[in-house]
Amino acid sequence: MRADARRNHARLLDAAASAFAEHGEGASLDDIARRAGVGSGTLYRHFPTRRALLEAAYAARIDALGERGEELSRLLPPGEALTEWLHEVCAATIQVRGLKTLLGTAATDTPLTTCGTVVKSTATRLLESAQSENTLRPDLTPTDLLRLTHGVATAAELGGGEGEIGRYLGLLLDGIRQRTTPVVPLSGRSAPAVPR
Repeated sequence: MRADARRNHARLLDAAASAFAEHGEGASLDDIARRAGVGSGTLYRHFPTRRALLEAAYAARIDALGERGEELSRLLPPGEALTEWLHEVCAATIQVRGLKTLLGTAATDTPLTTCGTVVKSTATRLLESAQSENTLRPDLTPTDLLRLTHGVATAAELGGGEGEIGRYLGLLLDGIRQRTTPVVPLSGRSAPAVPR
């Protein structure tokens, strides 16, 4: 990029990060262009879609979550590393408006965005380590884990914020731990007798 294009790119990212933090992922793109001191055409030349701009604005935060997962895996036993990382993912989801949408892309089976790829690959490594030490049930997939974690962040947000993450995450982890007695799915159980 030419020097002026690099400056515009940087200004757009700064303006987008501020706007998304204030208004979430629905922030006005025209407002972002105005904040950056450029026209809407310049914004779309650099970022052809809202998702591309959202990803670029939060790429450093997502990368930091990926790096944090690696760090935790070196410092803690696998089950503890995964628990701590999931807590930090939930906290980031609540703290940074607009991040929930990007983290949610990692919990889908559609082609991943750049941010979704970082989160899913980190979740995969941490989950596989925890499963290899028999901490978590073997049928849990990274997609399952991220969907459930997304739900924990949403529940915590509805229930009062970050202070609720530990409680909801504890309930989730109790449900996905390896058990010595298999749990029979509801669909495999016989229906209870109906009193006459």
